[in-house]
Amino acid sequence: MSSKVTTSANLGFERDLWAAADALRSNMDAAEYKHVVLGLIFLKYISDAFEEQHTKLEAERAKGADPEDADEYRAVNIFWVPKAARWSHLKANARQPAIGRVVDDAMLAIERDNPSLKGVLPKDYAHPRLDKERLGQLIDLVGNIGLGDKVNRSKDILGRVYEYFLSEFASAEGKKGGQFYTPRCVVRLLVGMLAPYKGRVYDPCCGSGGMFVQSEKFAEAHGGKIGDISIYGQESNHTTWRLAKMNLAIRGIEGNLGKEHADTFHNNQHPDLKADYVLANPPFNASDWRGDALADDKRWQFGTPPASNANFAWVQHFIYHLAPTGLAGFVLANGSMSSNQSGEGEIRKAIIEADLVDCMVALPGQLFYSTQIPVCLWFIARDKKNGCFRDRRGHTLFIDARKLGTMIDRVHRELTDDDIRKIADTYHAWRGDKQCKAKYGDVPGFCRSATTEEIRQHGHILTPGRYVGAEEVEDDGEPFGEKMTRLTAALREQTEESGKLDQIIWANLEALGYGK
Repeated sequence: MSSKVTTSANLGFERDLWAAADALRSNMDAAEYKHVVLGLIFLKYISDAFEEQHTKLEAERAKGADPEDADEYRAVNIFWVPKAARWSHLKANARQPAIGRVVDDAMLAIERDNPSLKGVLPKDYAHPRLDKERLGQLIDLVGNIGLGDKVNRSKDILGRVYEYFLSEFASAEGKKGGQFYTPRCVVRLLVGMLAPYKGRVYDPCCGSGGMFVQSEKFAEAHGGKIGDISIYGQESNHTTWRLAKMNLAIRGIEGNLGKEHADTFHNNQHPDLKADYVLANPPFNASDWRGDALADDKRWQFGTPPASNANFAWVQHFIYHLAPTGLAGFVLANGSMSSNQSGEGEIRKAIIEADLVDCMVALPGQLFYSTQIPVCLWFIARDKKNGCFRDRRGHTLFIDARKLGTMIDRVHRELTDDDIRKIADTYHAWRGDKQCKAKYGDVPGFCRSATTEEIRQHGHILTPGRYVGAEEVEDDGEPFGEKMTRLTAALREQTEESGKLDQIIWANLEALGYGK
């Protein structure tokens, strides 16, 4: 069966739009330009939604509707856009030298009239480093796409553009950009495996908020609605924190991202939270997390993590914030599965012996824009006998997915819909999801359910390749002896043919005067 690849790279117009927008960047750094472009896309989206409702209210004036009443918009979950911030006003001034100030004033006006956006929108369009002629061209470009009217909202055009641009900026910025962007296919896999239908979802290093958006989409796709999930997040980078707030706002998702951007380890914005689900992609192997100042922290229930690497600080932070029946799924560097440096092996051993590790997934390489470091997925279950699934105590599922995925360009790979479904269904069948009709069975080379005793025998190393074994080769029924005789004869024949070919080649070369 062929696998249909659904990737951000082949959705259609996004690539052309990106190419045009990137051409206008000139010498501006991608990290700065990101906010210029995404701010305008956000403004165009809310302006489109506003204008559609405005037109509807205008047609209903005779019935008492007032197109300039802000409450008429808020009642249907549409942002109120004051006259100075409407796209028609920006477009009329796009070619004026003062367009930067016009856009800044528009952003200020929107924040003033919509408290949930206060302090979120970019307001540096008047800065001298931004070429105003190119800004005008960018406004014209963004103005050519419909984003926020009902038809385009149903197609999630804004989500597609926003997500594609985030991924392209991550690629353009390299490691710096990748710190806040997790590839969509990885997010979908994490969410698909955890299956957060409803409850509290927490991401303490939330970046631009992709985990939250995908969780809401999952809930809606399975009969739920926005609001079934309560969102809690935190982000240390101020500009990325603003991106996350915008990302949620454009989708009508309410989330508690803390009072401010803040370091999760040293300024925990949700100290008392016990989440039903933790979804996260923390920075890999961070060595600058100032761990020495937290040597006796109450979160380190399984051992003090080394100051040289934050991996097991993150793992223990996740566990600490899980509810009694909570589940966590997160990305870590492959070293976390086997490292014994600086006490990491002892911490991992303690977590395994507490029977918290539910599933481990080895991922293929080249999935991330920010790093070539090979990564894996950890799944933690606070209680493997919680009534929702079968009793899994004393067992851990290992999945080796390194052979999956499809290259979308020379350096980037994506997991296809079928890949994601195969991995998620395997986990669901193993843990006994009521909605999953498939039955679990070990598949050599791909998945295996191992006991805690087996993990002990492997020195508490969690690398799936150690457990799943080699992939089975289909038996063609030919006896071993006969097969070896046939293969040996074929090899001899090929060798003889090769020798004859060499003789012919040399004869022709000598005839041409070479080798004399």
